[in-house]
Amino acid sequence: MAALQELLEYQRLDGELRKIELELGATEEKKKLNQAKVVMRNAEMRIAAQDKRALEIKALRDSLIARVDETSKAIAEYSDVEELVEGGGDVSFYKKSAQQLMDKLRSLKGELNKLIAEIEQLTAEYKKLMEQGKQMNKQKKEYSEKYKEVQAKYADRIEELNKKMEETAKNVSPEILEKYKQKRKEKVFPVLVPLRGDMCVCGMDLPLAQRNRLAGGNVIECENCHRFIYNA
Repeated sequence: MAALQELLEYQRLDGELRKIELELGATEEKKKLNQAKVVMRNAEMRIAAQDKRALEIKALRDSLIARVDETSKAIAEYSDVEELVEGGGDVSFYKKSAQQLMDKLRSLKGELNKLIAEIEQLTAEYKKLMEQGKQMNKQKKEYSEKYKEVQAKYADRIEELNKKMEETAKNVSPEILEKYKQKRKEKVFPVLVPLRGDMCVCGMDLPLAQRNRLAGGNVIECENCHRFIYNA
């Protein structure tokens, strides 16, 4: 029974600490700090995506430039078409081939111009994102300092609660304590709950054999929600 009381005391202290955390989280300073962090994180993700696209565009640009040069050289070979005709060549064939190359060159230049337009748009967006990131970073620092001032008001009480929890934890099973902390990371509270009839608070029915294990101040873990159950 003593072990159960220690665990309940640990949870009570943890509940006070959680209440402070919720109060801090509801402050305007914390909300604005979180907002700045989200905007910065989104900006960083978009910048990373643009960096990746910039590399793709560079590769496409280099490929298009190489194809333009290749096509231009092929067209240049038709500059002496009269000599080719005099040598017995088919003028209609040469004209058709030259026209096809010219059409290809126009198409390649069109693709290149679209790529250049995308580069310009990407550059403008990149500058905008960098400026936005700079402003958000400034706001983040500003609200971080303001939030620290708010936290300072609770610092003594938080330290006191943490010390009491450390002392209480010495009398709690390490295995149970580890599982308790894991549930708290999952934002579950309370972790230790009383038996309700023959059920856990989550609605899971507990067999008689499991309920009997609660005798003497023991606790059991719910197979459904993994909270710890005790018999009040």
